[in-house]
Amino acid sequence: MSVTWLKRGKPETERAADDAKVRATVETVLGDIETRGDAAVRDLSVKFDKYDPPAFRLTASEIESAMAKVAPRDMEDIRFAQTQIRRFAEAQRASMTDIEVETLPGVFLGHRNIPVQSVGCYVPGGKFPMVASAHMSVLTAAVAGVPRIIASAPPVNGAPHPAIVAAMAMGGAHEIYVMGGMQAVGAMAIGTETIKPVDMLVGPGNAYVAEAKRQLYGRVGIDLFAGPTETMVIADDTVDAELCATDLLGQAEHGYNSPAVLLTNSRKLAEATLLEIDRLLEILPTAATAGVSWADYGEVILCDSYDEMLAVANDIASEHVQVMTDRDDWFLENMHSYGALFLGPRTNVANGDKVIGTNHTLPTKKAGRYTGGLWVGKFLKTHSYQRVVTDEAAALVGEYGSRLCMLEGFVGHAEQCNIRVRRYGHKNIPYGAAAE
Repeated sequence: MSVTWLKRGKPETERAADDAKVRATVETVLGDIETRGDAAVRDLSVKFDKYDPPAFRLTASEIESAMAKVAPRDMEDIRFAQTQIRRFAEAQRASMTDIEVETLPGVFLGHRNIPVQSVGCYVPGGKFPMVASAHMSVLTAAVAGVPRIIASAPPVNGAPHPAIVAAMAMGGAHEIYVMGGMQAVGAMAIGTETIKPVDMLVGPGNAYVAEAKRQLYGRVGIDLFAGPTETMVIADDTVDAELCATDLLGQAEHGYNSPAVLLTNSRKLAEATLLEIDRLLEILPTAATAGVSWADYGEVILCDSYDEMLAVANDIASEHVQVMTDRDDWFLENMHSYGALFLGPRTNVANGDKVIGTNHTLPTKKAGRYTGGLWVGKFLKTHSYQRVVTDEAAALVGEYGSRLCMLEGFVGHAEQCNIRVRRYGHKNIPYGAAAE
């Protein structure tokens, strides 16, 4: 196997040091919110967002006022995007059915899909107001039937961002807050004097938001670890350098630490893409951000074969994987670790980010090895149940249960089975003995 890096990003040791600094900061902030509640949230809002409102929760009139500021064309676009996302989420929900089966005569087993009862949706808005994140979290939770959906986004230029507020309200949020970053995530999960805590946190964010979710996991559920954006372009000679460079920089502009990787079996394409990225960075308005990400986290990897490309792609497990080759369906069939696939040159990651209908909250930092992205099923808990309706079934299962419990030394467990065998099977089982 021959894999060559024509460009590497920061070494893992430097990335780990950055992560350690983030962990320490987040731990301090969450502890402050736990101790001081609303006062801590307000201090953090002033410090990070220069925002000190009478209340962080928007009233109905404030929501209406914000929505009135959204241009008609923008409202039309938001409605279109939400229609696409709702259609796909509803189809996904329909695929999840409650079941009940009779596994033995008189024994019924089943499961029910029950919505999480309260969810906090974080919508990023610091460097870029992520209007689409409201669709992806709030609307999807609404389709799942979550009875309490609260949403929070940071202020933009000292005020609620009108389009974000509109997307939250139209998506089905019951409470809307103007809070950013760690303080928003912490307040929704921990709770304060004025904010009732939620059962689950969802939504993407920067490294600090992702780390806050990691530290809060267990106290609340989370969708996944959705940190800084990652993108990978898998390409061969069927596409050109301009397309590859555009797709790499289109995601690198998210932040200063957004990994962007080109994976190819064409040295010609790899070298041309490096030159094309340099050219585009001269004209891209967000080059100040994208250029740093590309310098520190960009990589170009040259492989000898498609099999090697597949192996490297599965190992990296990138959040977004754009596949533009002569065998896109082969990658679809054989890739197993990623956030979402974007197949062929006619689609792109931005489609998935904003409008096409699939969810854009996806696993990062190799989490695609063990989880998929946010979807309607994340808001549903599958709970099993059992019912035994005949004396014969109670005695039969009880006898097996009694012996298996005693095999493990659990006498109290065995007695739970034995008492049923005695009552419904009319057998005299000595106390603390296995049923015969």
